[in-house]
Amino acid sequence: MAWFRRQKKAGGGSVARATQNEALEHLAAFVTSRTGVEVFIEPKTTVTETTVILIAHDGEWTRRRIDSPEGARRFAHRMAIPVYDIQLVGYPQRMRDYNERRKRASS
Repeated sequence: MAWFRRQKKAGGGSVARATQNEALEHLAAFVTSRTGVEVFIEPKTTVTETTVILIAHDGEWTRRRIDSPEGARRFAHRMAIPVYDIQLVGYPQRMRDYNERRKRASS
């Protein structure tokens, strides 16, 4: 019963925490199932929270919201993969190439 009370009391915070945990699980699964993955941090905007893009060696990518740039760096450190600030380095060519291949395949 205490769990339900805590859920109710915490309100949006508990949902946000659950969503954050799901995002981190998804990101970890992406890292462990692909090679050459790197983390790219996208800054918070007026429309979206801070997000990270994980990009594999072949350009395949996934994006999830994350609590902060520091949280993204902690995740990258824990997974032992490189981390970059997208505002400094931009999107890698392999990601654009991957998107183009998918676009052509679906046409």
